[in-house]
Amino acid sequence: MKLCSVPSIPAVFQGICRITCYTALLNSALAPNIVLPSSPQYPDLVNKHYATSAPLQLACFFQPQSTEQVALGVSILVESDDGSPQCQFAICGGGHTPWKGAAGAEGGVTIDLALMNSTVYNPDTSSVAVMGGAKSGDVYKTLQPYGVAVTGGRSDAVGVGGFIIGGGLSYFGNKYGLACDNVLNFEVVLSNGQAITANHTSYPDLFRALKGGGNNLGIVTKVELRAFEQGPLRGGLVGHSSADISQQNRALVNLTSNLARPARTGRHNLELQRQVQDHGRSHRSPTHARRRNSRHLPRLPRHPTDIQYPPNDRYLRPHDGDCAATGERALCLTLTFENDVRVLEHLRTLHDESVEAATPRAESSDWDFITFLQPFPSILGDASKRKENVLGLDRMKGDYILYLLLESPRDDALFHEIGYSLIKNLKDYSERIGAGSDYIYMNCAGRDQNPLRGYGEENLQHLKAMARKYDSTGVFHTQCPGGWKVSDA
Repeated sequence: MKLCSVPSIPAVFQGICRITCYTALLNSALAPNIVLPSSPQYPDLVNKHYATSAPLQLACFFQPQSTEQVALGVSILVESDDGSPQCQFAICGGGHTPWKGAAGAEGGVTIDLALMNSTVYNPDTSSVAVMGGAKSGDVYKTLQPYGVAVTGGRSDAVGVGGFIIGGGLSYFGNKYGLACDNVLNFEVVLSNGQAITANHTSYPDLFRALKGGGNNLGIVTKVELRAFEQGPLRGGLVGHSSADISQQNRALVNLTSNLARPARTGRHNLELQRQVQDHGRSHRSPTHARRRNSRHLPRLPRHPTDIQYPPNDRYLRPHDGDCAATGERALCLTLTFENDVRVLEHLRTLHDESVEAATPRAESSDWDFITFLQPFPSILGDASKRKENVLGLDRMKGDYILYLLLESPRDDALFHEIGYSLIKNLKDYSERIGAGSDYIYMNCAGRDQNPLRGYGEENLQHLKAMARKYDSTGVFHTQCPGGWKVSDA
């Protein structure tokens, strides 16, 4: 038992008379990278998450500035682990996951990658090196002068590292596939403190497992992505009456069926995001269709006053890919099903029933209940067919639709109950008519959902084998408990 000898430790922690993990960090060369609760920047770091439902109180933040510092920090945390909560750690890139514990460890250490945010474009190799703490908006802004882009997040606020290891659905998916399938190299720190580069020829088994494996295998500190030429990307929001939902559903099914045709994947990047939103203050609201290159979409009756087009920026605005505004409480749940209008019509009924159930029970009046639909075309499964990731999308029988339910409540228990009930009922119905799918998109999944199980047994076993091989002591399953763990799948 070593006595605490660091004078900068806050008084509230002076009663801890053994060297815990965060004091071990303070006693190391990494001390300048540690942010304690007494630091002026600590409150901003705690509250930097996308959703106010996510922050936790931590012993400290560790803000590395290089892969070498990440490696040293992991080594110190693992070597000084005494099994206490103070030695648990979490990894925070963009902080976009809205539930507690995903990117924070209560009473423990958060490895905050925010200072590792550089983006470097290499025109000779048509590739982009992105550090693990960069956000999609940072990447787009850097690449804009070169006239190129990468398969990044649909919101500027989405962190690149977590986005990619969760699969990565972008606005360019129908043309280039998922973000994880555009990775050329991963730089990753393993639980033993070793930093390695994984690609098709070096650690190819780990390279595959990182594409959808979440934070089960290490800390991704840098990715190298394929770049492609990209001109202006235009889009906007068009409002429709809720009376037109059936027509919108048919249009979405038709669009999804044709999304991967050569005319769609050549010159244009096309996506429709169908959103139905209800509010606590107004029971019924117009539906919204988010449109990219809207001339490809069927014409529907619309309310001209609801049309919103952002300036013709080359890339996305921060709010474009989010259903709820940053700084609100949020619960995200997701489901995937076949491109079948019957499921969409049943979802319409379930959505209305859920809103009716919430309205008299919600204590707050500023809640949103959002149904968010987007195409998930079969082209996204091509890399799975080649066994290049662990997502299991080779089991797709055709085109699918990704459903996201997002709420911004203060009535957490109520919306948790209603939301998970809706997801279960929709899944039961889709399976009953032969249109179901086990795939759950990790980046939009709820805490109690099981995306890894949805990858299928073969991919799950590969992930477990990689965890045994590259994290033999189970550091990323016990000491780093956030996220979805392969040991629990």
